[in-house]
Amino acid sequence: MRKTIAALAACGSLLALGQPSARGAGRHANKLTFHVSPTREGWNAAETVLSPDAVAGDAFGQIWQSPVFDFAGAAPPRLFASPLYVGALDFKSGPLGGQTAPVAYAVASTGYAYAVLAAERAGLAAGTVLWRRKLTPSPCQNGEMGNLSTPVIDRAAVRIYVTSCRDDWAWDVHALDLRTGDELPGWPLEISHRTVPASLNRNGTTRFEPGQIYFQRGALNLSADGGRLYVAFGPDMQGFLVSVDTRKARLSSAFSSMPRSDMQQGGMWGASGPAIDAQGRIYIATGASFASALEKRGIPGVYPDAAGAWGQSILQFADHPKSGLRLTGTYSPFNYCQTAAADIDIASGGAVVIDLDRRATKTPRLLAQGAGKQGVAYLLDRDRMPGGTTQRHACSTDPETDGSLLAPTPQPELGKRGPVVVFGPYSDSIGMVNSAKSRSTIAHFGAADGQHYLYFSGSSKTGADFGTSVPPSLVRLKIVTRPGQPAHLVRDAQEMTVTLQNPGSPVVSSNGGRGGLVWVLDSNVPRSANVFLPNAPGARLYAFDAITLKPIWDSADALHPSGKYNEPAVVDGIVLVGTDRLQAFGLRRAGTPQFAAAIAQTSSNSSGMALFQARCASCHEQAGTGAPDRAMLGRMGQAQIVEALTSGKMQALAEGLSAEEITEIAEYLRENR
Repeated sequence: MRKTIAALAACGSLLALGQPSARGAGRHANKLTFHVSPTREGWNAAETVLSPDAVAGDAFGQIWQSPVFDFAGAAPPRLFASPLYVGALDFKSGPLGGQTAPVAYAVASTGYAYAVLAAERAGLAAGTVLWRRKLTPSPCQNGEMGNLSTPVIDRAAVRIYVTSCRDDWAWDVHALDLRTGDELPGWPLEISHRTVPASLNRNGTTRFEPGQIYFQRGALNLSADGGRLYVAFGPDMQGFLVSVDTRKARLSSAFSSMPRSDMQQGGMWGASGPAIDAQGRIYIATGASFASALEKRGIPGVYPDAAGAWGQSILQFADHPKSGLRLTGTYSPFNYCQTAAADIDIASGGAVVIDLDRRATKTPRLLAQGAGKQGVAYLLDRDRMPGGTTQRHACSTDPETDGSLLAPTPQPELGKRGPVVVFGPYSDSIGMVNSAKSRSTIAHFGAADGQHYLYFSGSSKTGADFGTSVPPSLVRLKIVTRPGQPAHLVRDAQEMTVTLQNPGSPVVSSNGGRGGLVWVLDSNVPRSANVFLPNAPGARLYAFDAITLKPIWDSADALHPSGKYNEPAVVDGIVLVGTDRLQAFGLRRAGTPQFAAAIAQTSSNSSGMALFQARCASCHEQAGTGAPDRAMLGRMGQAQIVEALTSGKMQALAEGLSAEEITEIAEYLRENR
């Protein structure tokens, strides 16, 4: 432990001068889970330092950064997981023994967990790595999927729960001491085909199948008493929600989105993972199947007539200490059949719990979700979930039949009442890969004037295949309430100068209901781009005024390359961003060092390479997808490649490309076998 700190402190001291916490002693915030709270509201209402004026001023900028995190062989570190933060951690031993310090926590795609000092203490600079823990000796996909999900911290138990993936696609759940990084007794727990049999599942006979790849991307969440940890899996077979008994360190129960292992739908893959309300109920969105859409299985491949088939839905659970997970309510959009058949799944956006004043509305306990790949927002009464617990409703094409809380007036894009379209154009058939409108979870903000707002990050689209992002990329909806009446959503404002490529979830910081800021981290590349390339562009962080939506600051070229779908932590007057390291922004002082700009490199390769990276690399340069690798593609004849993209199996992913662009892809593959 001492050697780890001593070795890295020197590097940390070169990178940053210590910055004391912006808050006074005894007034510290925490960020213990994804999107600020178990409800996934994405709102820190206790930020007294970073007002809109302060962030727009000259003093705001980068104040420290950690060393670059560990590689896994040739694979560079990327943070798909969002950083967490404990504002005042008491240390009993080591260089910080007897002191209290703010600590940030991060996990990297290369399979490592880190604790990073967030302010100077005991001669250690902010940005110093206090401990690092290698979670697996051989992380999945050659070190690109050692970790994807945001951990969760149990502050009372002084532990952090983290998942990691081994090279046989088994996932381990770790419980680490916050102060030392030591694994706690009885941990880690394995989640794989060896530990999740059909008998653990509370929905049919589905099990974790040997040889099948399951991604654990959804953020972890904890019950209020810390006794249950929830771990979600996807993406392309079935979704699984696994309940872990943290007291006994064992898997308690599981729930599969589909009742049989041969039914391919319902991945629970969104970055937000499950949400939990004050009543202890758990909520998670399920998705569709990319493979099913490519193979054009159509609506029969969505299984609308099957009992216990819960793809393309929002599910509500209770978790009984003895009987385990039990489905207590559901919601499936009116058009779930068409959208699921086209892989326009809603699982990309997480469910958010919102509680309002009972005097303001008939529906004070709300659940919001959106905008998802289709770009549509939904508002639900979570005390009266509209769907049953046996089977989804029949397929529909009429938006007025939707079971969510609808506005009384028609939606312009639908021509009648229905859910609110946030990002357009509206389509039931186009929305995969780069054509998807959003993959983020909304943020809730209660303003000082009593209005409640929801913020959505994503992009509107243009082009034949909706492959080009255009503004708006940030949209605000208002929750409309009247005493005795159900709440509903209306479109309230949109920002029209910034185009986001593949943003993570927006988060709101404010001082109560005033001084609201909306923060969005954009990976700065399309969804299909390979973020592990050496010349991957740096991410970009934006701050917008929550009331006017005016952009007031962005990080320009300060950030290094990052993963996808992560968000900043805005706490104690600092903004923590995960890239290939932790980078912190705040109010700079005269002694704060300047940092070299992380200028994105521009590829000098052919346009064929750029097109391949944008459209094809996410499958053909990643192990475990079942797709042939680039070398195998290069051994195919050029005519065969062109045919596959023009009229064959890959036609859907080549929509919008000209014949010349398709030929350029084929030539690139042939020349780079």
